[in-house]
Amino acid sequence: MAKCLTSICAVNHIVKSNDFLYGIIAVPARRSLEKEKIDSLEKLSGYSEKEIMQMHGFGKNAMEKLKNHMKEHHVSFRD
Repeated sequence: MAKCLTSICAVNHIVKSNDFLYGIIAVPARRSLEKEKIDSLEKLSGYSEKEIMQMHGFGKNAMEKLKNHMKEHHVSFRD
């Protein structure tokens, strides 16, 4: 009798390919943005800095990195 050779882990493991801000800010901050469906700089620009700072994972360091990245791409937070 043959057994199934499919690994349970391989079948159930789903890797998300969302690389928005990968390498820019830490995972907890990226997850907070993902939870709010913020997956582009254009969507991020619709929020104020204060609103983003209230999200889990955002502190001075993450915000500074995020603002530098946005500046490089000529995008800014709304007032």
